[in-house]
Amino acid sequence: MSQTSPGSEPPPYVPPPSEVPKKTIRSLHPMHVVQWIAAGWRDMRAHPGISAFYGFSFCLMALVLGAVFRSKPEYTMSIASGCLLLGPFLAMGLYEVSQRRERGEVPRLGSSLTCWRSHVRSMSMLVLVLIVMELLWGRASLVVFAVFFNTGMPSTASVMQAVFNPDNWEFVVAYAIVGGAFAVLVFAISVVSIPMILDRDTDAISAAITSIEVFFQNTVVMLMWGAVIASLIVVSLLVPWCLGLLITGPLLGHASWHAYRGAVEWPVESAGD
Repeated sequence: MSQTSPGSEPPPYVPPPSEVPKKTIRSLHPMHVVQWIAAGWRDMRAHPGISAFYGFSFCLMALVLGAVFRSKPEYTMSIASGCLLLGPFLAMGLYEVSQRRERGEVPRLGSSLTCWRSHVRSMSMLVLVLIVMELLWGRASLVVFAVFFNTGMPSTASVMQAVFNPDNWEFVVAYAIVGGAFAVLVFAISVVSIPMILDRDTDAISAAITSIEVFFQNTVVMLMWGAVIASLIVVSLLVPWCLGLLITGPLLGHASWHAYRGAVEWPVESAGD
């Protein structure tokens, strides 16, 4: 049995260098947003059938959510959680189409619908995080309602009246601040995380951290990108039957892939297959 001489210390453990390729967060310019939209438009036009399928899916989700909000507003949060569960998987299908075009391959609707299978663990964890954020968002909104509507939870009609009533500016400001804070946080977590999971087959935590890094290193451009996304969605929802989503849904999906590719750079020798 070996003995250590008095006063001697074992050498400190030095971990081997990590073999994980190091990413580079690029510095972005506002014109990159225009380039992402243009690239997304090219992807959408190259495969109109696939784009139409995903656009119809987004349109159907919006119609169901709107119908529930008008008739049974108490179930809106439940339906929104279902849309939040399904939406990222649909978006990943659009990312897969753009990825295949980038590689010079021919995209297929079937493969885009099943591309999540090899990433189901990471996707499930990320979607769970987003759902928890939505639930916290809902709870915070209930607190705002409780403070400004001391007569009980208002109906859908009274909420809309309160929003557009200048006398309720305190409620509008408080609701906007709370909602805006959660919206920015959710956007920061998800802006490049899902396409990164598809591209690198990484875990949800690493993808979310990278997404947050992209957001904070390019805050102005990312806020512009988020504003573009929100504006196009709002305009699409104003079109009768939410038919605007037939175009903006797949357009933003493809553009989001190019946003990820433009914001995160990987070493050439370790690029995804």
